[in-house]
Amino acid sequence: MARSSTQPGLLLIRGLGHSGSTILDLALGAHPSIVGLGEAVRVLEQPRVGESHKGPQQLRGALRFERRCTCGALAGRCPVWGPLLTWLPQHDDRPLLEKVDRLITPFTSGSARWLVESFQADEQLLDAKALGRPVRVIHLVRDVRSWVHSEARRGVERHGRGRSVGWRSFVRWWRVNRRLEQRLRRSDCLVFQLGYEELALAPEAALRGLCDWLELPFEPAMLQPGLHSGSHIVSGNRLRFEPGQSHAIRYDAAWLSSTALSLRVAPLLPAVAAMNRRLVYSHGLLGSTWPAA
Repeated sequence: MARSSTQPGLLLIRGLGHSGSTILDLALGAHPSIVGLGEAVRVLEQPRVGESHKGPQQLRGALRFERRCTCGALAGRCPVWGPLLTWLPQHDDRPLLEKVDRLITPFTSGSARWLVESFQADEQLLDAKALGRPVRVIHLVRDVRSWVHSEARRGVERHGRGRSVGWRSFVRWWRVNRRLEQRLRRSDCLVFQLGYEELALAPEAALRGLCDWLELPFEPAMLQPGLHSGSHIVSGNRLRFEPGQSHAIRYDAAWLSSTALSLRVAPLLPAVAAMNRRLVYSHGLLGSTWPAA
């Protein structure tokens, strides 16, 4: 599968879910040289036993004529996803890399230099250099306090779980981010460390740094993702269709008023505080104006 280095590369957004990957995908897709594909792996992976009812898997059937892509077309008629969703049901046994290759091959003759895949839990595509394309990774991490607060609030609202949900989320933030950081160090992919707080509170500076790393000029349209994005997202956070949330990059600072013990403990644990500073505030874009952990 070896190809010329002029082929568009894969730009993977990896980390914990609910850390801003959808808005980052949309923002990147507002650049004329980048196309976002959303959580493509979720759609391409063969359904596990008992998971055939899941939304992304139903895109293989009638749902593709009901769910919209962010390009504005129904998924089944999207010029990127439509042909693939027709082909996929009879080829579920094919390897994931082959499915990804089929999805992105149409971009070979276009102007795209990078294709974004934002299913943060996936690690299989870290080996996608086998496709003969460059692969780079954005390790996106949200402040431990903000992420734990968000997860705890969502857990209580959806499942009625008690206070322990905050502590479980705290442990998960530490465990998943530590493992992924180690995994990325072992890989031969170039990695850009990006904190969600720096992206949301200093979006232009964060996106300029990211564009420099990708060797692309910054585009002001990236600051208004929902208005200018050319991403083709059929699976991802529903905020992609909500103008109030997708037309600009904003920050939810609700955690600042929380009195939860799990949030107050985070800055007191040296290892957690050090990881939080290293992964979230590595570019120093917020200076002393932001609460440090």
